[in-house]
Amino acid sequence: MKFLLLTLIAHHPDPVTGEKKSPADRLREVIDAAVLAEELGFDGFAVGERHEDPFISSSPPVVLSNIAAKTSTIGLFTAVTTLSLLDPVRAFEDYSTLDNLSGGRLELIIGKGNGAAQAELFQVTTADQWDRNREGYELFRALWDSEHVTWSGRFRPPLADAKALPRPLQRKIRIWHGSATSRDSVDLAARHGDPLFSANVTYPIEPYAELVRHYRRQWASYGHNPEDALIGAGTAGFHIAPTSQRAADEYRPVFETRLAFARRAGLPVVFESIEDFIDRSSALVGSPQQVIDKVGRYHEQLGHEVIHLSADTDGVTAAQKRQSLELFQADVAPVLREKIPSRPLAAQHHVKEGAYQP
Repeated sequence: MKFLLLTLIAHHPDPVTGEKKSPADRLREVIDAAVLAEELGFDGFAVGERHEDPFISSSPPVVLSNIAAKTSTIGLFTAVTTLSLLDPVRAFEDYSTLDNLSGGRLELIIGKGNGAAQAELFQVTTADQWDRNREGYELFRALWDSEHVTWSGRFRPPLADAKALPRPLQRKIRIWHGSATSRDSVDLAARHGDPLFSANVTYPIEPYAELVRHYRRQWASYGHNPEDALIGAGTAGFHIAPTSQRAADEYRPVFETRLAFARRAGLPVVFESIEDFIDRSSALVGSPQQVIDKVGRYHEQLGHEVIHLSADTDGVTAAQKRQSLELFQADVAPVLREKIPSRPLAAQHHVKEGAYQP
């Protein structure tokens, strides 16, 4: 199994101290977290894309380029790239540049995006976001795969023998399709033979497991080898301590802050208590053995090879966060790597010269 740390770069007061860092300090904190992730042996670091409060993650390629300059081996992920909002040509230029600067360590997770701000800022609505996402993906993929592209679509001017530069280092980039509950995203992934990254965050496992089963059915229906299907999955929360009670006590402020935010924002409240949250959600909060057992139960349903864990402190102290990450790598990751085989990430294809080997 492979392990990513992920941040959406939320920017709000600390739920315990009340302190709110400046945007500059918060962004530097993300870079430091990625450097620590590489130091501790995580396989990848993922940066989300959001365009509304309380997030300041509107420019993943800029953040990931800074991370690329300060690391050398860790995989670099977007989570997600909102292709429904972006000009695919400009997105290609940004990410091809990043691919070269990082030595071919880039993998994309794409999605339609969400939130009211995308309608206000980008004039993208629920009526057209899926069509924009599909069209953006198909043009982005064509630009990556071919040096000259002729293309026409609904949402941007056509291209005639267009050449987008720089050419990427990776001849074929892995593009994951991030999805919470949408079969549109799943069908697009299956049709093109791409991996699926299940959000696996808001609800208990059942709707996500059904979506993965649908993906596998569609994958086979498009003629792909069932053994080639590749699944990743998110986690609703993450904190490990030597005992389950200590982990729950330390994570409680994080849960209570999120619960209060969901109620203020009118979001669905699925788990009313931290005990229910730990029991029925995908959150990995507990002792090392609890976490190993839960990942195993979820793997039985999802068959996933990659998971993401929160890179942020969220409300635990920096010392508690580091201890949690160190404990995960010492007592959890080795067991799961042995029990659950997984395919290499792009970053693990490196050769000494920095060339990508497919």
